[in-house]
Amino acid sequence: MTETTTDEAQTILRSASGHDITPLNADRVAELVEKLTDEERRVLLQAGTEAPFCGGLLDNKEAGVYVCRLCELPLYRSGTKFDSGTGWPSFNDPIDPDHVTEHADHSLGSVRTEIRCARCSGHLGHVFDDGPPPSGRRHCLNSESMEFEPDDA
Repeated sequence: MTETTTDEAQTILRSASGHDITPLNADRVAELVEKLTDEERRVLLQAGTEAPFCGGLLDNKEAGVYVCRLCELPLYRSGTKFDSGTGWPSFNDPIDPDHVTEHADHSLGSVRTEIRCARCSGHLGHVFDDGPPPSGRRHCLNSESMEFEPDDA
């Protein structure tokens, strides 16, 4: 559930967990894109996919939070990460359902559900209904779409 407040010049959208999820304007996205590598741009901005079993966050077992690489919105807690055997970091649920948006993806000749960052619209990966309990969902993400922030940082 989102809360909307008005700040003199702009309406600010807040997620249920209190984070600002106001969509970024094109100028702000362009600023943030400058810090990305070519591969990060390909994945986040062009809905690319990294090769399986190659992502830098796949085997990470540290406690912490995975944030959007582009806008740093908190996306997933390490406690919801599991080994799906697919070759990509997988999670049961996002930190807050308001932090990711779902979109129909027809790019491979079948329908999949793409997930994007709610604030910057960066491509994160896809979600499937074959995950373990409690959600039964598998949020399959690209390491290139996220940064990891350890709890002790």
